[in-house]
Amino acid sequence: MWNIPNILTSFRIFLIPVMVYFYYLPADVYEWKYFATAFIFWFAAITDALDGYLARKLDQSTPFGAFFDPVADKVMVAVAFIVAVDDYTNAWVAVPAMIIVGREIVISALREWMAQMGHSGDVSVSMVGKFKTAAQMLALIGLLWHPNEYWVFEGWLLGPLLDYATWFFLYTATLLTVWSLFIYFKAAWPFISGKKD
Repeated sequence: MWNIPNILTSFRIFLIPVMVYFYYLPADVYEWKYFATAFIFWFAAITDALDGYLARKLDQSTPFGAFFDPVADKVMVAVAFIVAVDDYTNAWVAVPAMIIVGREIVISALREWMAQMGHSGDVSVSMVGKFKTAAQMLALIGLLWHPNEYWVFEGWLLGPLLDYATWFFLYTATLLTVWSLFIYFKAAWPFISGKKD
């Protein structure tokens, strides 16, 4: 069970509480805390891409990885959005977070139901979903980092540009979330409506 992909998945789960710990350090004492939190999230996201690739490349796919890899991804994203919403305390972050996290819950339930129906292939990961994930990860890195407030970029144009990029990726991810949800429901609707068994 303890092959390289599974170790990476387990390490990603371990990083979730570490990320939260750094995020809630007092900012007046630890001014680097946002950068550290964003770096931990970025590193965890890299392990997400790497463990799946290595599992296929090394032929080390296991039931442990098949279950915990998507669980780790969804928990990591949900926790990151929770701390971001708690920090920003405005609808501009809360509404996209609600849509994205809600979509993850709905799609997880839909996939489980479709698997029970014997049609899991009809709701497999789409290309839109992959683009959504990429935009979502970039948005969360920016939300956790606060690049416009980071002391290294103080007085630079780069800080505001990174801040604008964060909002661009957040709303791109939100639009792709709604689009991908529509695609999945369109594929599953014949079974939900009873037109197909």
